[in-house]
Amino acid sequence: MKGIYCLILRNDACDLDVGRLGPVNFRGGWHIYVGSALGPGGLPARVGRHFRLATEKDRPARWHIDRLLLSPAFSLEGAVCGGTEDRLECRLADAIGGERVPSFGCTDCACDSHLFYRPADPFDEITQAFDAIGISAGTRKTNKGEGYLLV
Repeated sequence: MKGIYCLILRNDACDLDVGRLGPVNFRGGWHIYVGSALGPGGLPARVGRHFRLATEKDRPARWHIDRLLLSPAFSLEGAVCGGTEDRLECRLADAIGGERVPSFGCTDCACDSHLFYRPADPFDEITQAFDAIGISAGTRKTNKGEGYLLV
């Protein structure tokens, strides 16, 4: 199934080199990354890749989000995903809004950012953002004791 997704990460305050963005100061709390999975394999392949990278941490970084997934300061807490054939990740990013990390994860669109900050757990808020753009979403939280649950 193809679609769009949000990765939900929790982190300590840190400075992290994010490729061409250079050093970025991240406030401690929660970060929401908005992405799309419209290519081969859809959501299972794309979100599964992110979950594997977060646990294995031994692969090279390819995208901005990889820098966070590979950092020991960040923990992948889960994902919220919705099926669609349409490029709606920018509409989802607009629906989420709020404090953002400028230019993160949006090199292929006109958005200001695809990474957002929250001081508290944003899972319910993200589900509401999917609802606001007309996409039914499913949530998968990580199970730290038994590995990651894939979408």
